[in-house]
Amino acid sequence: MYLSRVKLDINNRKTLKALHSLSIFHGAIEKSFDQIERKRHLWRIDQLHGKYYLLLVSEDKPNLEVIAEQFSSTPYEYGCKEYQSYINRIKNGDTLQFRLTANPTYSVKKDDHSKRGTVHAHITPNYQKKWLIKKGEKCGFAVEENDFDVLESQWHSFKKQHNKGSRVSLVSAVFEGKLKVINAEQFRQSLVSGIGREKAYGMGMMTVIPVDDG
Repeated sequence: MYLSRVKLDINNRKTLKALHSLSIFHGAIEKSFDQIERKRHLWRIDQLHGKYYLLLVSEDKPNLEVIAEQFSSTPYEYGCKEYQSYINRIKNGDTLQFRLTANPTYSVKKDDHSKRGTVHAHITPNYQKKWLIKKGEKCGFAVEENDFDVLESQWHSFKKQHNKGSRVSLVSAVFEGKLKVINAEQFRQSLVSGIGREKAYGMGMMTVIPVDDG
C-alpha cells in the first residue's frame, strides 16, 4: 500500500472546477494508474493552514505527475511513501489521533417487503457523530462522543464525468479526534478499504497518527 499527497493550486481554474465536481478528481486519479484491472482507491481533499492537498491511498504506486499537471502549479509538490508497514504496526489498545472525511447516511425501507431502503444523509453534527460511533463497532475502533468533533459538513451536487445525465448529491463530513483500536485486523482493513459510502468521490478515507501524550 502507498500513501500519496499532491499540493493543489486553488487559483487553477481546473482545481476550482474539480472542488465543485468531485468526479473530476476521481477521473484524474484513475488516469494516474497504469493498470488493466480496475482497483478502488481511497482519496480525500484536505485543507491545512490555508493550503489544499489531495491525499491518496492505493495498492499500486501512482504517477502523481498526472494529477499535478492538472491541478497544481509549478514547481509541483507531491510525494509518495510506503504505507503498509505503518498500518501493520497498529495493535489492539492503541489510542490514535484520526481524521476522516466521510458520507454519513442511513437507510429507510418503504415497507417490510423491501430488500433495500432509500438512502438519506445525516445532516446534523449530532447524528453524524452517532453514525461514526456505530461505524466504529464494525470497523475495529471505538470513539467516545466527547473525544471527536465534526469540523465541517457540506452538500455536494455534480454530474458524473462520463454520464452527463446522472447527477450525484451527497453530504461530506470531516471528523477529527481520538479513537481506540479494539480489533486491529478490522481496523487495518478499514484504513485501506474505507469507511461508509461514495468512496469514488473522496469519501471514506481515514488517516491516523499516534497520540502525543507529552
